[in-house]
Amino acid sequence: MATFDEINVDISVVLGASEMPVHQLLRMGRGAVIDLDVSEDDDVLVYANKTLVARGQVVLLGERIGISITEVMLRSPDVRPMRTEGPL
Repeated sequence: MATFDEINVDISVVLGASEMPVHQLLRMGRGAVIDLDVSEDDDVLVYANKTLVARGQVVLLGERIGISITEVMLRSPDVRPMRTEGPL
């Protein structure tokens, strides 16, 4: 029987977005900067398996970067747990 410790979840954090033509993207080299549509105080979006689960703020943890969760998104009533066959 599997435990929660054995389940992997893909976590993604989106800082912002930008639109540009492909030719401009292909000309970018090392050190190029892409302007994002956010300011430094805006929340980032936290996704688990491509589903928005939270918002947060970027924090510095020594030499590492982390996310401080500011809001947990409520699950839609339309989202139901996946059913499995047989006993759990």
